[in-house]
Amino acid sequence: MPYEQIEEPDNTAVRTALWRALHLRADSPPHVFEDEIGLRLADPGDGWRDRPDMDPRATAGFRAAVVARARFVEDLVAERADSGVTQYVVLGAGLDTFAQRRPQLASRLDVFEIDQPGTQAWKRHRLIELGYGVPAGLHLVPVDFEADEDWLKNLTEAGFDPARPALVVSTGVSMYLTKDTTAATLRRIAGLASGTTLAMTFLLPAGLVADTDRPGLRTSEDGARASGTPFISFYTPEEMLALARTAGFEDARHVPGTLLAERWFTGRADSLRPSSGESFLLATT
Repeated sequence: MPYEQIEEPDNTAVRTALWRALHLRADSPPHVFEDEIGLRLADPGDGWRDRPDMDPRATAGFRAAVVARARFVEDLVAERADSGVTQYVVLGAGLDTFAQRRPQLASRLDVFEIDQPGTQAWKRHRLIELGYGVPAGLHLVPVDFEADEDWLKNLTEAGFDPARPALVVSTGVSMYLTKDTTAATLRRIAGLASGTTLAMTFLLPAGLVADTDRPGLRTSEDGARASGTPFISFYTPEEMLALARTAGFEDARHVPGTLLAERWFTGRADSLRPSSGESFLLATT
């Protein structure tokens, strides 16, 4: 696919951006995460809140999980930047808006967003059209995963220095990839410079999900399958930790979604709470 071809981002990227915006409209303060720019990028039209996947009650757990993981990642970005890390890589960036929302923090980093060529061309066009532009420190790295392109090669050609530590983040992606592909990605990241950190989300098997969240998980699976992007990989925490250690990470930890729920959703007046089906792998080289 030619890199200059402009296509719309996939449904999952748009849905994530809209849920982040819906959090500010449907949920009571304090808001866990604030992102209006993703909504501007997506430009879904005036009736976007009438979409079935924007139903405030039916999507509450998933919406909360999306904003919780976004908050976790950006707190981690700030922490790593304060420790001297200057490279931030987002795998499957979609409509990520970190560089536009947090310009002061982003100015301390080289931010590399990796996604499909058509999506990256579309995003570049929208950023310029909306007046944000593409600052020197933001690198939109096109990778044609369908053609099995080497994402690390493309990343390095875009200015990434594999000899310096980085923060690499992948959220809401692993469930769409085969376990072999995820294992290969882990090996590639584990081979980066000492001090590199990976934060990656993964979905738990249904048997490890709270009973109250299982109907929502089934609905989400059905929706993903209907949109042509089925969930194909689930992991127990032990399985994911074993994959990371086998890949070569010196330290690997499981950060359960329940921990994020306790950190940011305890005592809320609206009882908003993330679904229990998603966890983080936090690993360092």
